[in-house]
Amino acid sequence: MFRHVVLMTWGPGTTGDQVSAVLDGLAGLPAAIPGIRAYSFGTDAGLAPDNADLAVVADFDDEDGYRAYAAHPAHVALVTEHIRPILASRTAVQYRTGTGA
Repeated sequence: MFRHVVLMTWGPGTTGDQVSAVLDGLAGLPAAIPGIRAYSFGTDAGLAPDNADLAVVADFDDEDGYRAYAAHPAHVALVTEHIRPILASRTAVQYRTGTGA
């Protein structure tokens, strides 16, 4: 299994409607992209002051599944139209699960 984890922080002035558009878009990706094996996301619970605003965890069979997701038109449109306009920072990691490395 291959996992992609991304953390995003919104810029100043980001509205609830903009965040809702991102969440709605993320919710639609598993049905639109066949290579996704597991997909979860959520907004920060607010327990620590410097946390990111949103986390996304996506699992794929392999690296090719991740690459197909990253390049898929539904994912690209979501990032371009809804995420980038409100994004202040992003960090991500991809790794093979269960390897300990």
